[in-house]
Amino acid sequence: MEMQISSGEEDGSGERGLLHTWRGYSYSTTPERVLLSRPVLQAALGARHGVLLVEGGQVYSFGELPWKQNQTSSVVTEPVLEAVLSEQHVVFVAAGSAHSGVVTEDGGVHMWGENAHGQCGLLGLSVIPNPTPVGVLDSESTPPQTVKILEVACGDQHTLALSAKHEVWAWGSGCQLGLNTSTFPVWKPQKVEPLAGRHVLQVACGAAHSLAVVRSSEALVPRKPPQDKCGQCHQLLYTMTDKEDHVIISDGHHCPLGVELDCSETKSALEGSPEQVKQGKSSPSEPVPSVSTQIPRSPTSSTIPESTLLSDSTPASEPQIQVPASSQEPTIEVSTEHETSPVANGEVCVEASESCTLEPDSCRATGGKYSPFPDEQAVKAYLKRLSDHALAEHVAKAPSTLHSAQLSSDPADPFTSDPLIPVAQSVTPMGSALNNLVVSCASAVGERVVSTYEALSLRKVIGYWAPGEGRERVEERLRLEEPMQGKKSSSLGDIREEEAELSRRLSLPGLLSQVSPRLLRRTSRPRARAIPLTPGGIPEADAHLPSLQTEVWSWGRGQEGQLGHGDILLRLQPVCVKSLNGKEVLRVAAGAHHSLALTAQSQVFSWGCNTSGQLGHMELPTSFPHLAKLSDGIRVWDIGAGQQHTLLLADGDCMQPILYYSGQQVKEVAEQTEEEEQTGEYTQQPVLLPFCMNLGYVSSVCAGGRTCAALTDRNVMGFIASLHELAAAERKYYCKLSNIKSLLLQPLLKLDSLSSGLGQSTAGLLQNMIGRLSRLSQLTGQNSASLTSFLRRSRDIRGLVILDDAHLFLDTYSEYCSAVGDLLVMGGFQALVKPCHDVFGKGAEVVQRLSECSEEGLPLADVLPHLFYLPIKHLHEYGRLLLKLATCYEVSSVDYQKLQDACSKYESMALHLKKRRKEAECTLHFWKSFPGKMTDSLRKPSRRLICESSNKAMTLQNAGRFSVNWFMLFNDALVHAQFSTHHIFPLATLWVEPISEENTGLYCLKVTSPEETFTLLASSPAEKAKWFRSINQAVEQALSGLGHDGIPPSTGVAQRADPPISRTASYTFYKDSRLKEATYEGRWVSGKPHGRGVVKWLDGRMYTGAFKNGLEDGFGDYVVPNKNLNSCDHYQGQWKDGKMHGFGTFRYTSGEVYEGSFQDNMRHGHGMLRSGKLNSTSPSVFIGQWQYDKKSGYGVFDDITRGEKYMGMWLDDQRQGNGVVVTQFGLYYEGAFSNNKMMGTGVLLSEDDTTFEGEFSEDWTLNGKGMLTMPNGDYIEGSFSGVWGTGLKMSGSYYKPSLYDSDKEKAHALKLGRLAVHSEEKWKAVFVECWNRLGCDCPGQGQTTTAWDNIAVALTANLRQQRDSPELLSRSHHKTLESLECIPHHVGPVTLEVYHTIRRYLVKACDTPLHPLGRLVETLVSVYRMTYVGVGANRRLLLQAVNEIKSYLSRIFKLVRFLFPDLPEEGGSLADPPKETGISDPAGKQLESPKPGCVVSSSALLLPVLLPRLYPPLFTLYALEKEKEDDVYWECVLRLNKQPDLALLAFLGVQQKFWPVTVTVHGEKQQVLSSTKDACFASAVETLQQISTTFTPSDKLQVIQLTFEEITQQVLTLLKQDFLWSMDDLFPVFLFVVLRARIRNLGSEVSLIEDLMDPCVQHGEHGIMFTTLKACYYQIQHEKVT
Repeated sequence: MEMQISSGEEDGSGERGLLHTWRGYSYSTTPERVLLSRPVLQAALGARHGVLLVEGGQVYSFGELPWKQNQTSSVVTEPVLEAVLSEQHVVFVAAGSAHSGVVTEDGGVHMWGENAHGQCGLLGLSVIPNPTPVGVLDSESTPPQTVKILEVACGDQHTLALSAKHEVWAWGSGCQLGLNTSTFPVWKPQKVEPLAGRHVLQVACGAAHSLAVVRSSEALVPRKPPQDKCGQCHQLLYTMTDKEDHVIISDGHHCPLGVELDCSETKSALEGSPEQVKQGKSSPSEPVPSVSTQIPRSPTSSTIPESTLLSDSTPASEPQIQVPASSQEPTIEVSTEHETSPVANGEVCVEASESCTLEPDSCRATGGKYSPFPDEQAVKAYLKRLSDHALAEHVAKAPSTLHSAQLSSDPADPFTSDPLIPVAQSVTPMGSALNNLVVSCASAVGERVVSTYEALSLRKVIGYWAPGEGRERVEERLRLEEPMQGKKSSSLGDIREEEAELSRRLSLPGLLSQVSPRLLRRTSRPRARAIPLTPGGIPEADAHLPSLQTEVWSWGRGQEGQLGHGDILLRLQPVCVKSLNGKEVLRVAAGAHHSLALTAQSQVFSWGCNTSGQLGHMELPTSFPHLAKLSDGIRVWDIGAGQQHTLLLADGDCMQPILYYSGQQVKEVAEQTEEEEQTGEYTQQPVLLPFCMNLGYVSSVCAGGRTCAALTDRNVMGFIASLHELAAAERKYYCKLSNIKSLLLQPLLKLDSLSSGLGQSTAGLLQNMIGRLSRLSQLTGQNSASLTSFLRRSRDIRGLVILDDAHLFLDTYSEYCSAVGDLLVMGGFQALVKPCHDVFGKGAEVVQRLSECSEEGLPLADVLPHLFYLPIKHLHEYGRLLLKLATCYEVSSVDYQKLQDACSKYESMALHLKKRRKEAECTLHFWKSFPGKMTDSLRKPSRRLICESSNKAMTLQNAGRFSVNWFMLFNDALVHAQFSTHHIFPLATLWVEPISEENTGLYCLKVTSPEETFTLLASSPAEKAKWFRSINQAVEQALSGLGHDGIPPSTGVAQRADPPISRTASYTFYKDSRLKEATYEGRWVSGKPHGRGVVKWLDGRMYTGAFKNGLEDGFGDYVVPNKNLNSCDHYQGQWKDGKMHGFGTFRYTSGEVYEGSFQDNMRHGHGMLRSGKLNSTSPSVFIGQWQYDKKSGYGVFDDITRGEKYMGMWLDDQRQGNGVVVTQFGLYYEGAFSNNKMMGTGVLLSEDDTTFEGEFSEDWTLNGKGMLTMPNGDYIEGSFSGVWGTGLKMSGSYYKPSLYDSDKEKAHALKLGRLAVHSEEKWKAVFVECWNRLGCDCPGQGQTTTAWDNIAVALTANLRQQRDSPELLSRSHHKTLESLECIPHHVGPVTLEVYHTIRRYLVKACDTPLHPLGRLVETLVSVYRMTYVGVGANRRLLLQAVNEIKSYLSRIFKLVRFLFPDLPEEGGSLADPPKETGISDPAGKQLESPKPGCVVSSSALLLPVLLPRLYPPLFTLYALEKEKEDDVYWECVLRLNKQPDLALLAFLGVQQKFWPVTVTVHGEKQQVLSSTKDACFASAVETLQQISTTFTPSDKLQVIQLTFEEITQQVLTLLKQDFLWSMDDLFPVFLFVVLRARIRNLGSEVSLIEDLMDPCVQHGEHGIMFTTLKACYYQIQHEKVT
């Protein structure tokens, strides 16, 4: 013993992790210090040995170590290092009765010691002398993976391990393993399946039982809709049985396949804790019928258990009800859960009914058969029949089923000697006794019903539960009467009704599903009011805090009641201890035969063997958890359980933790015998260990065998003391909050008249406050649990939640404070006074006591707010304690800084909340003094008063003499009250500015709201400054969206002096005629909507878009609902000054869509209107000019239903002026229109060229003079009448021109297009709009610089829009925009280089519709296609189509010259570049003509941009016009192409010398034979074929030139000398190439080039080549093949 010194002597060597051990509790006991060189981190005690974990991860053993082989004596006084583990870093140690286990850092397990029962998990050795690794393998995964272990627990003969996945693994022997097996020992660690999938937090092992703390499934799993079939055996979970007067719906399915699956959705009040039962009378004078119970075997066991369960029958006072074994009625099972639990190895789990007895022999049922059954044989036979049925172990499910099922090992025991005397039971919670009774019957008689069910007075059992006046409250105690002993057990302890049950009770209890609906309705009414006091689930933010929603599960031997199910039966598989649900158990500890559970509220529940008072209470039955008896204010935070004693570590009134002991006094007398020991002294309740004050700061305790141990720290620099103080303060505070909930709120909420007395709004606010308080309470509980475990383990302050997640605490406090303030402002606490008196009596001492109010005699209405504002004090406490901790560190350290920051956060939040409390109290006071009528409309929960002008300090300027103007500034509005009216100005849309008093000498503030501006007059400069500052601050807070919370100090938002002039807010107009009752939400500037916003009118109209100075301006979206048609008019486009103005799209309810220009809400300018329900099949389309909502000017109208297209002038929506109509049947009319009809002179042609020129009176109606010409040239002159296409009446002369009458014929030749609209008159509006976009009022007038500015603005705005929504533009488009940002500038005359720069710019500009020129081109292309596609593809329109393109060119060229004023006009030459030596062409074949590049022409500049887009409709018209000629030409081409090359060359008269001798085919030279075909001049032919793939005339001419060059090239190689073509030589060769090129529509190509050719090219080289091609075309047509 030299190594151990008494703790009285100070030892300077160690400051932390000092270990002290002792035995017993008498005053003479002194702890001994175990000396080690390093601090002890954790200790574990076995029956006679201990294991220590020291810093650095090393392990020591001490005590009796019989397994150590080399030890001289097996008793080791000083700790021995386990050298085998020196390589490992151990993190956890555990000790069983005679074996030990450790867990290493990497999750491995090492075991040593006694192994006779496999408890070390190693096969074949009965003793393991040194730590040996045990492999925990998950065989379910492939390949099997090693399971990482967090901690282990050791019992007598078994070991449990908790894995990193929070599952439990077990090995060793006995039913306490929880494994579904009957072969022991289990050498290999196996998973405890019933707990798989649950989140196990801790495990503990007793001698022969096991405990686990499991996170509640409610905390984890979202609720699923209930399923109706069992997931394992697929039987129905619910069954219905018809009874005489009601239907029984049973949900008591027992699954024979596995363990209980916790179906949380069927949780009901049945599983509540015992105090939920109304006390009922149950005593021998009122016997309850009892039923015999029999147990079917488990499928795994092959023999029938020897012992059957005996039972008794009822006394004669009641009708005797016997249960025949063969009773045939259907079963009624009453159970709220889906339960299972097979019996293994012949061990019988007994179900007790109202009274039952059993004689076990150490858990195995053997011995006497004792069964007063009417027919024992029948029962045995029946048991055989049932042998395949698994036992549904009901007892575990219905909590606390049996409070006094007596077990004895001797049949002669007085309790069992006379089976006819029933052992009376108390009624178990929510009728679970009834449950058990019925289910026991069901078990006994299989799936049959017993008539007993009716005999049971259902009404009585339900009466216990149903609320009623005369019965005691739910928490009142239950009395258990044991008639034989005649002694009444004391109460079930102070088990509070927990919130979880409260909320769960809202689901129907399983019991009630048996009852008639009428009864149901009656009993369930009051429960509907229950407000759940705990927030469900775990919020994301505090997921890393310890969970408070836990359950305790137990399994193993239960003969001492150590499983806590209220009985003494064993459990083969883990079963939830229902009475501890919702008790917030954080830790469990298991002694040899008793169990302890430590809750977050620092209370200890204990159950099991109490022979030495080790439970800390003398309650009965001990098989049920009761609270250990500790005086008030003692908060336990660590527990240890030994063989027959319990050790508690608690907070008392002093700073240091204190120790309590309960159990046997250990006498250190060696010769003491076992018998004497049994009768030694023991405690009735925990006693304080007097020496604990000398130990220093105890951080954890443990107990084992008969020994106790405590780990202590010395108080270095006050650090340890500060940590302990912080944790203790938090524990105390959590108990305080829990008390407020349980003692004050729960009784209040039970009051029936509560919500009616408070009124709906106040009740809602109260509920909100309680919810916030619960959230705060939960957070505090979690933090207190976290701090406690923090004390037990690490000491690194970096792990403190209160530091790392300060925001979580601050937000929770802030929300809670707002909720209390809201209730206070609305007079909620005043309203609560009466309910408090009703519940707590006149003095309401409970409230006074809880509120810790120092002042005496305060009214209750003031005490309540004081009580609910207590948490703010705790924030100061946080600040103080963190500061205290900080002083233990160097000022420069990071930790100091962290603590300092957190401290200031909590302090400033506390001050901030204090300020908010003051605001709420002022506001309440103000409402009390405020005239009543207005109060109702102005009083709102979140509204706080900032200042008001009842002292006349602030009045309205220029107010009348007798007017009363009262201004009140709240945190959300400025209220202006007059005699009986008041007006509210929301702060978000309030602007205030001071008016300087220089001129007036008055102290004024100008206040601007969206619809009013008024001036406030202050009485003094100070008042003015005060109001100005207050209003500005209030506005700033309202804008920041913090409402009445103000800016919490923790956010670090700096408060600005003035709120911004520009802001985002919402406002409803009440005056403005246009916006009356409309709500605007968006940007504001100085009282006017400005920027983006949304306006919604009450009638459903809505505008979304840009505003400027209060009016819609910019791009906007406007929807007008149409009630009749049940859809909307929808406008999207530009606005100006509150009206539609600019380009937009309007979709009408009628289905019409207008796209185009608007002005002053009307269609004005160029636009397109599609009519018809579906745009794709729209019956008509109009595109053209509009004036003031009417079609006026030039426009094209396509009447799709009639198949007509009109192109001409309009006036007031009618065709008026010249126009052209073409129809799908080939009719063509051009001429005058009037009043929407053909009226006046006109020309009408039909498809076959029959022509009429003359007067018309209606559409297609001839009326008046005219001339009708036949296709063959005959004509009639005279007067006509009638509709074209029907019979025409005529009187006139018929002429047949003779062949020689050519002059006359010439006179009659018809020139079309004279009566059509001139091309310059077409689409004027489109060009005018383009000029307007460039900033010119009319074409050609304006500033070039302005135009460029406008272009830049348009491009920038579009680029910005593109940045906001990049998906609108492609990448190439984006590049185009970027390149357009550079404007081509030049000084002086335009040279060729500058000209090319301009050309490139124009190509890009016309490529994007975002550029005004591009927009113009896009519009022109769409109108052109609109005109000449479809019905408009009429060959007679060709001339107009060509002229239209020419007019486009000239008009766009005007624009270009406006933008580039130095550009020469059409046909002008470019300035010469600086001279360079000219290079003459050696071939000399350049014909002297102006180079096409040097002359400026609109076609050269713009056709390349325009023509490719207009080409399809234009070329179609050419093809139609040239159809006949092309057909003749094509027939000839096909015929001549049948000839081989040489024959064709000869036929065409090509000179022999030009005939190719060899040709290159596929890179090989071949001789030209007479049969060779398509080989000569192949490259030239190929070149010419490209003419069809080009668009502009210049490109086509380029192709012709290249063809000539190719021909020349080939001839030169043939002749091998210089050579000059003459036309006679060239023409036949070219003709050959043209024939071989086989161009289908050559006539159309030729005409197109001719019509649109650049005039300056006509006489040059290109002109001659073109003429050659044209000649070839005509030559081929007239070729006679011989």
